[in-house]
Amino acid sequence: MPGGRLTQQERQQIALGLGDGLAYAEIARRLDRPTSTVTREVMRNGGPTGYRADLAQRATEQRTRRRRQATPRGSGASPQPHGRDAEAVKEYEEVFTTVMMASGTPRMMARVMSCLYITDSGSLTASELVERLQVSPASISKAITFLESQGLVRRERDERRRERYIVDDDVWYQATIASAQALVQVIETARQGVGVLGPGTPAAVRLENIARFLDFIGESTTRAAEQAREILYVKPRAAADDLEEQSPDNG
Repeated sequence: MPGGRLTQQERQQIALGLGDGLAYAEIARRLDRPTSTVTREVMRNGGPTGYRADLAQRATEQRTRRRRQATPRGSGASPQPHGRDAEAVKEYEEVFTTVMMASGTPRMMARVMSCLYITDSGSLTASELVERLQVSPASISKAITFLESQGLVRRERDERRRERYIVDDDVWYQATIASAQALVQVIETARQGVGVLGPGTPAAVRLENIARFLDFIGESTTRAAEQAREILYVKPRAAADDLEEQSPDNG
């Protein structure tokens, strides 16, 4: 597949494809581009309903100018541990952010989560996030407040009394449990409606079915999360040992 940035003509084709109701994968196939490229392009420039080729082109040019202006402040891409390709890591971070946005996570919150996810320690301070993402401290604070409310990050003080934001290894377990617990209020409210609207009436039956459905989903989700946490959780060292055992040098 061809590399390089999208051209203005390609952006126009993306806009036409969106107007025709085509899926990202189909638009990407017609452009001979990765689906992730098209997805990221659309999500960072207004989404499927607000995408405009001319505005996307202009925004890209502005981002390019800002990057060039910011270059003297550093020495290019940050050094990467474990021999990682810095450009490949940056590209992956953008793809991960785009996928999270497509699932409904607001853009800044998705950027912060992606940044934390791909950090080996899973922990960064506010100033580190500001430096990495080149955004204001207020933007980081707002994103962290939202993510913390969803059970996706937690805060703690390090030895220098700095506040650190952390994603635990079982962050998705915690978020899944929190999501299941959030259904409880909906279930209780739906069942209250049964009494108000009169048992057996169409509206009451509808609400009772909603309550039963969500009750079943909540219990199943909690049970599955508990089982997955116990069975599937792999620590980094164990994962590395597995890879070593599978290495040809080890027979």
